[in-house]
Amino acid sequence: MGTTGTAADTAVITFTEDQLDPYVTHAPTRRWLTGPGLPGTGGLLTFEALRTHGLRTVADSTGDAEGCLAAELRDQLVIGGLLGAAGPQTESVLLDGATGEITTTYFLHDRPDLMDRRPLAPSLEKLVRFATAADELAALRGQFAAYAGRCGPEAVAEASGQLLALYEAGADGEVPPFWRLAAVIRPLALVAGPGTRSGLALDLPPRLLDEEFDAGAIVRFEEVDFPAALTHEPTRRFLRETGLPEECVWFSLDTDVPLPTLAEHWADSPDAELPEGADHLIRLGHLLEDTSIVVDGTTGAVLHWSETEAGLRPLNADISTLAFTLWLIHREQSLDAVHELTEAYDQLAATMTRTLAALDPVACDPTRRTPTDDGWRYWPGVFEDEAGGGLYA
Repeated sequence: MGTTGTAADTAVITFTEDQLDPYVTHAPTRRWLTGPGLPGTGGLLTFEALRTHGLRTVADSTGDAEGCLAAELRDQLVIGGLLGAAGPQTESVLLDGATGEITTTYFLHDRPDLMDRRPLAPSLEKLVRFATAADELAALRGQFAAYAGRCGPEAVAEASGQLLALYEAGADGEVPPFWRLAAVIRPLALVAGPGTRSGLALDLPPRLLDEEFDAGAIVRFEEVDFPAALTHEPTRRFLRETGLPEECVWFSLDTDVPLPTLAEHWADSPDAELPEGADHLIRLGHLLEDTSIVVDGTTGAVLHWSETEAGLRPLNADISTLAFTLWLIHREQSLDAVHELTEAYDQLAATMTRTLAALDPVACDPTRRTPTDDGWRYWPGVFEDEAGGGLYA
């Protein structure tokens, strides 16, 4: 095995003809591995396993001495892995040395008999092309450079169509779920731009929420609804002019009374253990599991307060990214009805987290920000909860 490049994570991984024997007999795959090779690590995939271990079979990797692995898995070659939203590898990427087909699997070392494969690409050449396109969309470079500075539903539709067409052409119309998710969900981050007008993290397109949820489902507040503790003017303006949906899966807005501070909300429970500064945290509503959504009246940061754990954690950077999160969830449910996105629920959850993190890193970053913050983040957590089913149409 050889590498070319200047850094370990960017160096291209190649093999000599002798190194491919007896593992790879498929001629086009041999040409690719001895020629263009594979990148070390990209935005979605890593092939560092090859640099560390070289070519090895699934049977070798699992140490399946009892022969529990399915026959179709035993001789598949472990060449890399899919990267999770937070970076660590999740599924392993497999190469069929006889056909060149690329699939993925979860390693179940205790139950190798339950392991199976999911399609990823018809060849290494297509795999690299697919991954490069997704990385270029995320960075708005290369074939997606024209989208830099563009935002809104039209940009989303065009970028999604362009990426999906590329995948359909490369997969003969049968796009594997992983890439269909990249084409359908990842471009949703183009819907909003940086907050130059609003004074918030994002500038949402006018009437984005009205058109997604129906205008009658959007609640806009009046000045009389705001407590004196809400001094962050961009937040006040957003709640007056744009508003929030009253309901969205895990989210419910309080509309019965003027917005109280967290201290006022718990005034009838003097023994309640509240966070420091509760008189400057304005309660917007609640999430599941007895969790209050609060906005810091001074900074505009959006947090959630667990009543059972007495813990305060970041939820979103501010009210604009909270609104984007709710739009993203609702849009995904509509798209699931068309594209059957939840058939690969684990991959969908990771793609949703990547898309949210692109516009609101705070919502996904486990860096501890409050004295009671343990690093767990609500949105990635509920996205991953397939039993909760919130991403299903």
